[in-house]
Amino acid sequence: MGKHELFGVKINAITISETLELIDRRLSLRQFTQHAVINVAKVVNMQSDIKLRDSVINCDVINVDGMGCVWGGRLLGFDIPERVTGIDLFLCLIALSEQKNYPVFLLGSSTEVVMEVVCKLEDKHPQLKIVGHNHGFFWNDEEAVVKKIRDSGAKLLFVAITSPKKENFINKWKDDLGVDFVMGVGGTFDVIAGKVKRAPVWMQKSGMEWVYRIIQEPRRMWKRYLITNSKYIWLLFNEKIKFK
Repeated sequence: MGKHELFGVKINAITISETLELIDRRLSLRQFTQHAVINVAKVVNMQSDIKLRDSVINCDVINVDGMGCVWGGRLLGFDIPERVTGIDLFLCLIALSEQKNYPVFLLGSSTEVVMEVVCKLEDKHPQLKIVGHNHGFFWNDEEAVVKKIRDSGAKLLFVAITSPKKENFINKWKDDLGVDFVMGVGGTFDVIAGKVKRAPVWMQKSGMEWVYRIIQEPRRMWKRYLITNSKYIWLLFNEKIKFK
C-alpha cells in the first residue's frame, strides 16, 4: 500500500476499501490507530499552526480528503487513486463495528445532534453497540470526558469537532482514551442528523463541494475558501518547483 510525502505529510495513497482493510487488520491485532485526513484548508493551516501539524503527522493512517489535495498530489507525480472522505470512512467503520461487535463512542456536536445520530445509526444498524456519547463542548473539563470514554469500554472513538481542536484533542489524550482506534470526523454528525446537507455526488467528484458549502453558508465560507484556496495554489506551485 503506497505512501507518499505530500507537503511534508506522509499520506496513505490508498482507496477507501484498502483503508478499511488496513484499519480492520490493525484492530484485530489491537494496534492503536490514530487516523486523520488532510484537505486544502488543513494543509494551508498546518504551515503556520505547528501544534496542528504535529497532531496530524503523528497519526498512523492519513488519508487524502478533498479533490484539491488529490489533484495536487497527482500534479506532483503521486499515484493517489481517490479521495477518502471522513464521512464515507465513518459509515464503513460503523458497518464494520456492527459486523464484528466492536463497541463505539461518539463525541462531538451538540447534545441534540449527537442523540439524533445515535438514533439513526441504531435504526440502520440494530446490532451496533454504541457504548457512549458526549457533546463536543467540554473544554473546561477534558479529563472527565476522557475518563468517560475510557470507562465506556469503546474500541473505536469518533470525534466530530472542528479542526484543529479535534486533531489536538486526540493527539493530547490518545494514551489515556483506552480505545484501539480514533479518528476525527468533522461535521459528519451534522450531516447524518440532517442538520447540514451534503453536496450532490457529481459536485463531490468534480471537486466543487466547496462551492456547495459557500452556497449554504455564504457569509462564513466565502472568505475562508478564497484565502485558503489561494494560499494552497501558491504552496502547490512552490512544491512543484521543489520537485523539479
